[in-house]
Amino acid sequence: MVKCKLSLLMGRDRKKIQDVCNETGLARNTVANLYNDKAGRIDFTTIDKLCEMFQCTVGELLEYEQRQI
Repeated sequence: MVKCKLSLLMGRDRKKIQDVCNETGLARNTVANLYNDKAGRIDFTTIDKLCEMFQCTVGELLEYEQRQI
Protein backbone atom coordinates (compact mmCIF):
# COMPACT_ATOMS: atom_id res chain seq x y z
CA MET A 1 0.00 0.00 0.00
CA VAL A 2 1.32 3.44 -0.92
CA LYS A 3 0.98 6.12 1.75
CA CYS A 4 1.17 9.87 1.15
CA LYS A 5 3.17 11.84 3.70
CA LEU A 6 2.00 15.28 2.57
CA SER A 7 0.53 16.06 6.01
CA LEU A 8 3.95 15.51 7.61
CA LEU A 9 5.66 17.81 5.10
CA MET A 10 2.98 20.45 5.57
CA GLY A 11 3.33 20.25 9.34
CA ARG A 12 7.10 20.53 9.08
CA ASP A 13 6.80 23.71 7.01
CA ARG A 14 3.69 24.98 8.81
CA LYS A 15 1.62 25.09 5.63
CA LYS A 16 -2.14 24.92 5.32
CA ILE A 17 -4.03 23.23 2.50
CA GLN A 18 -4.82 26.62 0.98
CA ASP A 19 -1.12 27.58 1.09
CA VAL A 20 -0.25 24.47 -0.92
CA CYS A 21 -3.04 25.20 -3.43
CA ASN A 22 -1.89 28.80 -3.87
CA GLU A 23 1.79 27.93 -4.27
CA THR A 24 1.37 24.93 -6.59
CA GLY A 25 -1.81 25.71 -8.52
CA LEU A 26 -3.25 22.32 -7.52
CA ALA A 27 -6.97 21.97 -6.87
CA ARG A 28 -8.05 22.08 -3.23
CA ASN A 29 -9.75 18.69 -3.55
CA THR A 30 -6.51 17.12 -4.83
CA VAL A 31 -4.46 18.54 -1.98
CA ALA A 32 -7.08 17.64 0.64
CA ASN A 33 -7.28 14.04 -0.58
CA LEU A 34 -3.49 13.70 -0.47
CA TYR A 35 -3.31 15.38 2.94
CA ASN A 36 -5.89 12.94 4.32
CA ASP A 37 -4.22 10.01 2.49
CA LYS A 38 -7.46 9.26 0.61
CA ALA A 39 -6.27 9.72 -2.98
CA GLY A 40 -6.75 6.76 -5.29
CA ARG A 41 -4.14 7.97 -7.74
CA ILE A 42 -1.66 10.80 -8.21
CA ASP A 43 -0.38 12.37 -11.43
CA PHE A 44 3.33 12.83 -12.11
CA THR A 45 2.77 16.59 -12.49
CA THR A 46 1.22 16.70 -9.01
CA ILE A 47 4.18 14.79 -7.54
CA ASP A 48 6.56 17.15 -9.34
CA LYS A 49 4.85 20.28 -7.99
CA LEU A 50 4.74 18.99 -4.43
CA CYS A 51 8.37 17.81 -4.46
CA GLU A 52 9.44 21.18 -5.84
CA MET A 53 7.45 23.10 -3.23
CA PHE A 54 8.69 21.06 -0.28
CA GLN A 55 12.19 20.51 -1.70
CA CYS A 56 11.85 16.77 -1.14
CA THR A 57 12.26 13.52 -3.02
CA VAL A 58 9.44 11.25 -4.14
CA GLY A 59 10.45 8.87 -1.35
CA GLU A 60 9.89 11.61 1.21
CA LEU A 61 6.43 12.33 -0.22
CA LEU A 62 5.27 8.76 -0.86
CA GLU A 63 6.02 5.60 1.08
CA TYR A 64 5.35 1.95 0.30
CA GLU A 65 4.02 -0.06 3.21
CA GLN A 66 3.39 -3.80 2.94
CA ARG A 67 -0.14 -4.89 3.65
CA GLN A 68 -0.69 -7.00 6.72
CA ILE A 69 -2.32 -10.33 5.81
